[in-house]
Amino acid sequence: MQEIMSFIDQVSRYQYLQNALIAAILVGLICGIIGCFIILRGMALMGDAISHAVLPGVVIAYMLGASFFVGAVITGVLTALGIGYISQNSRIKDDSAIGIMFTAMFAFGVVLNSSLRGTSVDLWHILFGNVLAVSRADLWVTFGMSIFVVLMVILFYRPLLLSTFDPTMAKATGLPVKFIHYMLMLLLSLVTVVSLQAVGIILVVAMLITPGATAYLLSDRLSVMLVLSAFFGIFSGVVGLFFSVIFDVSSGSTIVLIASLLFGLAFFFSPKQGVVWKLLRSKLQQNS
Repeated sequence: MQEIMSFIDQVSRYQYLQNALIAAILVGLICGIIGCFIILRGMALMGDAISHAVLPGVVIAYMLGASFFVGAVITGVLTALGIGYISQNSRIKDDSAIGIMFTAMFAFGVVLNSSLRGTSVDLWHILFGNVLAVSRADLWVTFGMSIFVVLMVILFYRPLLLSTFDPTMAKATGLPVKFIHYMLMLLLSLVTVVSLQAVGIILVVAMLITPGATAYLLSDRLSVMLVLSAFFGIFSGVVGLFFSVIFDVSSGSTIVLIASLLFGLAFFFSPKQGVVWKLLRSKLQQNS
């Protein structure tokens, strides 16, 4: 209780902690929402690919004196388009195209970073993030992107729902399935980029997948899954930030650990899918 009051006191007094808390909430929200579609469409590797592919965009933006957000978005979108182009115009399947593109782009980013003698980008910061360093400008960008992502999901909820669970039927009814797919790639790229400051390249894929996977174990309905996933993402962000401040440890890693802990609890104790309940039901059936 004393630690909680200390954390609240620090948040009320320090602007950087207020920025960090809002950023953690927004990142948890949008990662949770988009993550549901990524899981249901079997596109976890795509999230990993885009999160790594933004590195050269960040370095190039630094070299040109531009915003890293712009560079990251451009390379993220180009990577998503490149993966789709390779898989649709060759015998290479999606998973192979993803592996080729994201490793190539990430390696390109590392080479660019190492070529900047004496003024290289802080690669550790890009890889692991630092939500405590979120500026007011970063916060406004994150807020704007969060509003855009949520609005797009609300507006295209029906097409996303149908194309996710039955793409053949969606195509038969005249829905622009390819457009919806690439729109989701755009949203994924935006979410990945705005999450970099909070959790970094390596950990952003965990925030995209883990809250959604936790919600997936608890509900079969997409609408409920979206709400639960957003809640788990926000909860992980707030609680992770709390522990990182109290114990003076990495904020991004702590946020991901909280999300992973929630998944572990759902994995073992969820009413329908939990391992513990499955074992109990199995024993009861054997005894009866």
